[in-house]
Amino acid sequence: MIVCSCNVLSDGQVRACLQPGPGCPRTPAQVYGCLGCSAKCGRCARTIRGILRNALAEAEAHAAHSHAAHACTTGCEATCSLGSFQTTREPEGVAA
Repeated sequence: MIVCSCNVLSDGQVRACLQPGPGCPRTPAQVYGCLGCSAKCGRCARTIRGILRNALAEAEAHAAHSHAAHACTTGCEATCSLGSFQTTREPEGVAA
């Protein structure tokens, strides 16, 4: 399913960039950077944020069942190489 019509990004492409470890995107802006594009109208930010939340929840549930910690949790936020892409300002017209 296409989640960003401006950049023609699918939900599969968004999920594919969510690899465990320090480079794991934590915000929609980081996902755009990981996929080599940037937000245009910003309407997809809420959907991308939902995909991020679901992927993290699934990884944490899987880790709880396998008794192993997911590599992309709070520990990697401090060393995240994509931190420079994080923005504190939402695109205009996008609710948080």
